[in-house]
Parts: sequence; structure tokens; C-alpha cells
Amino acid sequence: MSQSAHAYAYLRPSAVLDGAAGRSLALETSGGATPLGDAAHPRFFAGFLAEPAPAAAALLAVADVAAARYYQPQLRASLDPVVTANGDRLRFESFSGCCGVYARLDVLAAGLDGDAIGHGTTNVDVNNPLREALTRIAPAEPLHLAVGPDALEVTTFDGPVVEKKVPLPERWLRGFAETQVTAAGFDLRAELPAAEAVRFLRSLPRGGRAGARTVQWVVLAGRTLRPTTRPVAGAVCLPGPERLAALQRVLRHARALRIYGPPVVGDGPTASAWEVELPGMRLTLTLSPDASRGFSGEGGVLGALATNTAEPDADLVEALLAWEPRIEVAELAEQAGLTPARVRAALTRLGTAGQIGYDVAEAAYFHRRLPYEVGRAESANPRLKAARALVAAGAVRLEEGGATAVVTVDDHIQRVRTEAAGAVGCTCLWWAKYRGGRGPCKHVLAVGMVREARAQDGGHQEGAR
Repeated sequence: MSQSAHAYAYLRPSAVLDGAAGRSLALETSGGATPLGDAAHPRFFAGFLAEPAPAAAALLAVADVAAARYYQPQLRASLDPVVTANGDRLRFESFSGCCGVYARLDVLAAGLDGDAIGHGTTNVDVNNPLREALTRIAPAEPLHLAVGPDALEVTTFDGPVVEKKVPLPERWLRGFAETQVTAAGFDLRAELPAAEAVRFLRSLPRGGRAGARTVQWVVLAGRTLRPTTRPVAGAVCLPGPERLAALQRVLRHARALRIYGPPVVGDGPTASAWEVELPGMRLTLTLSPDASRGFSGEGGVLGALATNTAEPDADLVEALLAWEPRIEVAELAEQAGLTPARVRAALTRLGTAGQIGYDVAEAAYFHRRLPYEVGRAESANPRLKAARALVAAGAVRLEEGGATAVVTVDDHIQRVRTEAAGAVGCTCLWWAKYRGGRGPCKHVLAVGMVREARAQDGGHQEGAR
């Protein structure tokens, strides 16, 4: 697994400060992107938190996920959360070290009282003294929030006085890409009022054996959730229930619990999202289909990346984005002169650089900007590279009618069949094992590439060997 050293540089540690005007939560920022370009220490907000205690607890929950490994927990992890200012809200995001849990705190306009919220993305310092101070925030005391230093403070320092260097695996970036594709397939499956939400979440296990593969299914029954032994219609998968432990921090502030998941197809485990509504905020944990299975290997982005149009379309769409809190696909398609399907494929490609997220509560994409190049994760994906090699070698032959294709690999062949409804299947071992549950195999990807090229050539390309 490829890794690179990622450095966070801060002017000083984040802290809860006592002053003549009361207490202040000062979150220090590292290098980030803004509408005016890259900034060493961007400032996104200064004002008061409308609900200090819930906000402090929710920030701690996001930090808990960043510091956790739910699979093989003996291996330490610590990545500073990402914060994105979208003009009308602040979003704090983190991934677990095992890449199987994605946490996001949306502090909405109703949760903030102060200056206009800026635009941009950066990392914020979350250190142990800050965590301890956040646990002592009282419900009634006013709490000022500053995300980033002001301009005068920046000029008084010669350079960063706090620097953290952490190994940043490639899978962390790929996780950002996969979660937005996965979540875009979710629908709201259940909503519980506060009392039932607290009762259910407190009934879940808080720890588990390393590598344990506990999968539960739940279905809405009246105002509560009922466990079910099999994935019936409307059920939601709860893979590794102990991975929701971070939500325990905010239970006393919860107003409701909303659960999102994909339609039930088959009996295999699926990802799901668990959103706790807080005063002026939403805290969401998205779980991968298995505690031992990180989002980075799901393969949901591969179909979009395999198209010939995704790269130029992504360049066009990227120029139209500006840290919007809600990206309307239809509106973006009209602006770019593209079909909605091509816009979604372009957004998926931008997601491989961490530029796109998906908010299940609003059923909409949102824009952020991380310091990665578009295409970096794509170029490192082994299935995509293998598929392109098959096409380049002329290993794909479309049979008469086009519903079936033969892919020749060394001394054996695989058959790819597409049903009239669009369902695809392959005779390879990968497909037999996952049934498309972890994205398309290299043979399906290669066949899709050849079919697209034939369509663009007016049906004259044979793609045979």
C-alpha cells in the first residue's frame, strides 16, 4: 500500500481559551485552499456557537473517528479532521485509520452566530489538551469560535510552531472518492425520535474483538427499530455495530436519529449512514459493509472513471464549482452543456481528488478542495489499469448482437453478458465472489470501454483479437 508523508503546519495548538469576553474555541488551520488561492492558515469563521455543549461533543466524536481503527485496533491512527467552509455552514470530516468509518459534522447556519462564513478547505488541529478542554464545556456558557487566525495574528509569527507529520495511505484519499458514490445510492429508511434513538444506540455494543465480522439488520417498526434475521424490504444493514460508538458522545443532545441505506438486493452486507440531529447541527457516521473492509476498495467509482469523456468533462465541471453547499446536477448539466449522467461521472472523477462529497440529509453533492491532483487515485487503481491493458492488447471481442463479449486473458477466456435491463455479469472468479458488490471486475470494465469506443466510432470498431 502506497503511503506518503503528509505534514500539517500550525501557528500554535488549537485550544479553549479564557479571556475577558468569555471562553473561546480557537481552531488552528493548516495549509488550505480558498477562492483567492492557497493559504498557509486560512480563516473561515469568527463568532459564537449557538449550542456550545452539543458542538463540543460532536467535534469530539469526529476526532474520535480520526483517531480510531475499528479493524486491527492495536494499530494507532491519527489524522487531523478536514474542515470545509461552504458559505452557509462548516463541515468537519474525518476517516478512521482503517478507512471503514467516515464521520461528518455539519454545523449549519442556525448553529452559528457571527461573521459571514467563508469558503475553502483545510485541516484543523485537534490535540489531546483540546480534547480534554472540550469535555468540560458547560451547556449554558457562551463559547466563541474562531476557525483560523486573523490576519494580524498571522503577521506576528515567523512560521509554524506546531508541525505534525503523519503517514497518509492512498486508501484514505480513495475512501473520500468511494463514500460519495456509495452514499449517493442511499435513501432515508428510518427516523426515530430522540428517546427511541437514545435507547437504540445505547443498546449497541461499544467494543468488539479485532477482526470480528458482526453484521446486523434492522427495520423500522412503528417508532422504533426491530432487529431482523434477514434483509427484508426496507431493512438497513448495521455492519459492525460497535463502530457507532462515537455517537455515544452526543446522545444527551440528540433530537432524532435518521438512518440511510441502499435498496435491499440479495443478502450480502451493505454500507449505511447513521445521522444524529443536534441543535443547529447534524452528525453522520457512514459505515462500510464490513468492519474489515475499508471504503477504499469498494470500486464504486470505476464505472465512471472508465469512460472516455470523464476526464475532459471533469475539467469543465471543476471550473464551475465554488465550494457550493449543494451541487444541483441538473443545473450543472445545463451550465456545462452535458447530460446529467456525464455530470455525475465528472463529479465522480473529481471525487478521486477529494473534491466532491455527498450529503445524504439533503440528497445532494457538495464541493470541497483537498491538496490532491485529479486522476491520482484513478491512475493507481489496479482494476482500471488492468482493464485498459486488456483493451490495448485487443483482448475484447463483442459478439453478434452486442449483449455478450469474450475477453481473452492469456490462455483462457471470460464471458461478459449484459441483460436487457442493464445488469452485467462475468464468468470470472472475482464476479463469482462479489457479484458486483465491490464494483465491476477488469473484464466488465474493459468491455464497457470497447462498447463506448464502438459507439463513438459509429459502430465500426471491432475491438477483437
